[in-house]
Amino acid sequence: MWQIARLTQPFAKAFAVTVLVSAALPLNACAHPDAIEPSVAQPVPPISDPTATPASNPPTDAAPIPSPVVIPPLPVVSDGEAREEAAALVLKMRQQIKRFTTYTPEHRARFIALAQTEIQAVRTVIDRPQLIMIVDRNENVQRMDYVLALPDAPWVSLGGSPVSTGNTGRKYYYITPTGVFQNSADRLGYRAEGTKNKNGIMGIGAKGSRVWDLGWQTATKGWLPKHETGQIRLEIHATDPHFLEWRLGHPASEGCIRIPATMNHFMDHYGLIDVLYEQAASYDTRFRALLPKDREPVKIAGDLIVVVDSGPQTEPKIDPLADKRQIP
Repeated sequence: MWQIARLTQPFAKAFAVTVLVSAALPLNACAHPDAIEPSVAQPVPPISDPTATPASNPPTDAAPIPSPVVIPPLPVVSDGEAREEAAALVLKMRQQIKRFTTYTPEHRARFIALAQTEIQAVRTVIDRPQLIMIVDRNENVQRMDYVLALPDAPWVSLGGSPVSTGNTGRKYYYITPTGVFQNSADRLGYRAEGTKNKNGIMGIGAKGSRVWDLGWQTATKGWLPKHETGQIRLEIHATDPHFLEWRLGHPASEGCIRIPATMNHFMDHYGLIDVLYEQAASYDTRFRALLPKDREPVKIAGDLIVVVDSGPQTEPKIDPLADKRQIP
């Protein structure tokens, strides 16, 4: 009994203290911030340890500041240096591109005049010597020409090869639109995988062939007589080297610009219209992965593609079975 009494005495004292304290406080269901004066805890001075090593990376809530992106300027050469580089390219084109040709003075002047008209219409400024790819979609021409555009001097034609642009008279085939198009770093092109369709055709060329993406464009439906338009993804690419390349020089595509495989490789290797891609590759790994590792970009590379039509407006041919044909 004496041991039990000794054990119960502390609990009795604690209960009495609890009752006294509770009686001094209001018994509200919800405590409001201003109901009780809060007690302020006195700060405890930190215990300094002279042997402690100061933190080398103290915690912080500030977000890390990313490194600034340094975009290199576009290459600029003098008119004389540009002409020399263009002349060297012509020699390489003769050796490496099948069906490459330099045109007659009349054809050269026509390519340049038509391209200058299109460029002036959209107020594009040529502020550095650069290459421009010009495509004549005229069904009786179907050729491309690379031109050296100079800001304050006459332009120079280098030459080119046959192409195929949009066909008429077949359902879901569009007429390639005219105008000025830019190979912009806002869109990332790709490479062909070399896959074949149900007819065994590699539609955009052999595996590894480059595809330049010029974005969504408005084009005339080539199978309807009322000039109805629609949206196409305008691209520049090769075609099947075994079954379709021999048809270059005639309208045959669904709206894109088909070029020879050797021209495709030449443009890709020397970056003829990749000046903005080359600039983007300096800070974006996606563009570095797309461009060839062994490339030799020229200093007069450009970014413009101009589609012209040296003939009368191509009228869509009526396809009497257009509504009955199935989507391929």
